[in-house]
Amino acid sequence: MTRSPLALLLILLAAAVPPLLSACAPVIVAGAASAALVATDRRSAGAQLDDTTIETKLLTTVAGRYGDTVHFNVTSYNGMVLLTGEVPDAAVRADIYALARGTERVRGVHDELVIGPTTDLSARTNDSYITSKVKSRFVESDKFSTTQVKVVTERGVVYLMGLVSRVEADDAARIASTTSGVARVVKLFEITG
Repeated sequence: MTRSPLALLLILLAAAVPPLLSACAPVIVAGAASAALVATDRRSAGAQLDDTTIETKLLTTVAGRYGDTVHFNVTSYNGMVLLTGEVPDAAVRADIYALARGTERVRGVHDELVIGPTTDLSARTNDSYITSKVKSRFVESDKFSTTQVKVVTERGVVYLMGLVSRVEADDAARIASTTSGVARVVKLFEITG
């Protein structure tokens, strides 16, 4: 039995489609996980998008302007911006602060930039490790949803951000402050009800 070229093409397409669709599975799963995080976050989806946009704009602008002369991190939560890292002098610090204040949708800025040499890779790795320990202790405590508290660590100082109740804020600060390696805890929460 001979098959037409069209029939052969349809058979080949039918065989090729299932593997292509299975490659989409991780994308679908990741998308579902992201949607779940968006749904459990107390910020609106618009506020979450604004925060991502604020961070991207500031990181891009500062990197373009100062390159490797600064170690700069920016975290935006509900339009409240946290600036961390090291800068070479007061003029650079003031410029970055002004950039943050002038960024659309920014409601306030917490300037925690330090004037001095940039931290090395081992210090940054230690900060990441401290952040993961604090988050793990949040999960273990089961006192609040860990999606409600943003944890940022810089030079051993833990900054806590989020839209939380007074009890959640106190619990998060107590847990973070009793985590090994934490030098100090700074609460930058917005208290709800």
